[in-house]
Amino acid sequence: MATPGKRRTGDKHASAHPTRQPSRWLRNLVIVVLLGAALALAWSWNDMRERVLVGSAYGARVGCVCRYVSHRSLDSCEGDLAVAGLGPVASAVSLSDDDETRTVTAGLPLLGHQSATFDEKAGCQLEPWQD
Repeated sequence: MATPGKRRTGDKHASAHPTRQPSRWLRNLVIVVLLGAALALAWSWNDMRERVLVGSAYGARVGCVCRYVSHRSLDSCEGDLAVAGLGPVASAVSLSDDDETRTVTAGLPLLGHQSATFDEKAGCQLEPWQD
């Protein structure tokens, strides 16, 4: 018979120190926090998506004017969005352009994007919103 705390010679799985299971309250706390975060995200998803669409539309229009009317670089145009006063959405919106079609697209991945196309006669026009 082995004494507590000592390892038997032939026992490969015995340990001098028993493994400690994580406490249940910590596991439950993590689960509750994750569920709360998921509920908060689900609750604010539509509002967040609408803000991104508005910020993207603004960014596409401003980016189009900046790029094709003022003939500035796209990096310079992104700087204009950061100080636009639209809050954190505008500073997170990224711009991309297509010189061939003279289109600037603004948006956030997974949340939405909008495009504006430059026309010599009409200027920069937003493409119709897609729901």
